[in-house]
Amino acid sequence: MKTGKRLLDFYLSSSIHVALSVYAMVKITGFLFQISAIENTALFAFFGTIIGYNFVKYDALARAQKLQMRKQLKTIVVLSFLSLMACGFYFFQLAFQTKAIAVVFLLLTLLYTLPFFPNRKNARNWAGVKIYIVALCWVGVTLFLPILDSGHPLTAAVFLVAVQRYILIFVLVLIFEIIDLQYDDPHLKTVPQQIGVGRTKTLGALLLVGFILLEFLYADFNWQALILKSGIALSVLFFLIFAHENRSKYYSAFWAESIPILWWVLLVLCQ
Repeated sequence: MKTGKRLLDFYLSSSIHVALSVYAMVKITGFLFQISAIENTALFAFFGTIIGYNFVKYDALARAQKLQMRKQLKTIVVLSFLSLMACGFYFFQLAFQTKAIAVVFLLLTLLYTLPFFPNRKNARNWAGVKIYIVALCWVGVTLFLPILDSGHPLTAAVFLVAVQRYILIFVLVLIFEIIDLQYDDPHLKTVPQQIGVGRTKTLGALLLVGFILLEFLYADFNWQALILKSGIALSVLFFLIFAHENRSKYYSAFWAESIPILWWVLLVLCQ
């Protein structure tokens, strides 16, 4: 039992789970736009997410010498290094324009983590900014990277998917912000800190309604897609409604983060 818990904790702490969610979202893009040659982009996103998330989580603490090199952390460092090598390999498999966009999101990640300007905090600590940067990076990496790499045109459907995906990630991050409310610095001005937990849940619910209603704007609207996305929206709403400060880390970091993976699995089964 203890071994299983240690493995699960390592799986979450090393960002493998969130990377798998990103991988799933890229594969969903492939399904939505019939992109068959998407594996290079998906694996680039997977390994890049491990690097990016681990860098964000551990860099500041390591530089402040608040982290001792425990065995688990050493393993995460090795995993991140191997992921960096794999990410570099798949980066060179991408089209030129995809590489350019990937560099933009790398710079966003660095801006989010490192203080580039004298006497200024990093973007992660800028009041109220975190949730928008995270949602933007997810949309860019999981949607626009594979679209550009495949040469698919930027149609109205692509931008509709972008808005829907931004809404979905935004609401998922709201769940994390509610659960982390007791730990977050008040100066971060997260959504729950600014408007309260109740209004945050109401905001999330309204956004999910918009997520579903946007489905009717697609030129190739079909009921199967509406039913599937409604089910995903209801799953997110369930986690949002029952989120509170005393929830365990597994509630958001494992279960809520699994929703993109569930969506991908359902798409595969429905083919």
